[in-house]
Amino acid sequence: MSRRLILPLILISVLLVAEIFSYVAIRAYFQTNSQISLKKFTWIWWGLTVLIYVSVFTSRSLNSMYLSHVLVNVFFFLLICKLFVGLFFLGSQLILFLKDLFIQKDAGEEFIQSRRSLISKLALTSALIPFSTLTYGLFRTAYHFKIHRNKVRSSKIPKSFSGFRIVQISDIHTGSLQNEHQLQKAIDMVMELKADLIVFTGDLVNNRTEEAYPYEHVLRQLKAPYGVYSTLGNHDYGDYEQWKSKEAKDQNMRDMIDLHHKLGWKLMLNEHVHIEKDGEHFCLIGIENWGGNLHFKRYGDLPKAYQNVDSEQFQILLSHDPSHWSIEVLEDFPKVDLTLSGHTHGFQFGVEIPGFKWSPSKYFYPQWAGLYEKNGQQLYVNRGLGCLGYMGRIGIRPEITLLELSPA
Repeated sequence: MSRRLILPLILISVLLVAEIFSYVAIRAYFQTNSQISLKKFTWIWWGLTVLIYVSVFTSRSLNSMYLSHVLVNVFFFLLICKLFVGLFFLGSQLILFLKDLFIQKDAGEEFIQSRRSLISKLALTSALIPFSTLTYGLFRTAYHFKIHRNKVRSSKIPKSFSGFRIVQISDIHTGSLQNEHQLQKAIDMVMELKADLIVFTGDLVNNRTEEAYPYEHVLRQLKAPYGVYSTLGNHDYGDYEQWKSKEAKDQNMRDMIDLHHKLGWKLMLNEHVHIEKDGEHFCLIGIENWGGNLHFKRYGDLPKAYQNVDSEQFQILLSHDPSHWSIEVLEDFPKVDLTLSGHTHGFQFGVEIPGFKWSPSKYFYPQWAGLYEKNGQQLYVNRGLGCLGYMGRIGIRPEITLLELSPA
């Protein structure tokens, strides 16, 4: 079965388990602890459930992007809590069924009902675990920025670039920001690093260029002696928005390109430049989004961007989606020394402790966060600065990357 079919099936299975078994668990609680009739409870439960689903699926038509994200996050909170309740109740019932089947066979009806009520109460209590965790991720971790420092060593790096500092940021997703204070904090941290060069590897917005306009004055503060260079991510093309016409979508794209220019960023659209210092230089290549997984569109044209590149130069490639590295870069462009990507967000959920790193993102992207190396080529995947969907992070903090060049 193809991945294209597996992912929807997994999603449908999760929704069914969350909705059906949480309903059964809470229904069991109401059956013994409430004066509300089961029929009335059923109508209220499923009526509210349908209302929530309709609100979420129509939220994109709202004029307020922020309100749309609030609705999505309310839905997400409820879904995860329901999933915990449902799985807890289902697992407990299965264990007790096996126990009754093989050990205790003569339990009375009254005992079974009281035990079922107890399990439903425990299942409801279990919802506090995801609720408290998601709340912490929303209010404490979402914009708790972390600086990741890495040295990039290569014999191809010119000596004059020894100690040259490159700061990478990615996936700002301005449409998900709650206020400019969060972004200002990140920009201040970037500027304190005194980078020689700053690169942004895509996804400035969620859907529309206009999402970034309220933060234009903050983003314009990004400055570096050797410039600020940027690329586009899959969300920057407006592909996930319902446009009134093709012209409206095309205008959105023109606005995006114009915005990068207004910010003072050099937007790289399948091209390369030479970064020169003291008569020596390296090559910086930037392509549009090139998705290798999950059927993301491929706008990038690395063969075009690579034309007339000196193979003896140290080469850095800006490419939003890390799957591009393993599918095309490693195979066809072995002289590209370092690729800088983002896109994955580290799934905004995972565990990162010394010696151990895990996230569900790894099941979709083998290279999902940090530095990777193969056949002398390196890839760095930034964990993202902003959030998408769930407006929080659990275990995977938003990232500012500092790369220092070092001649080997």
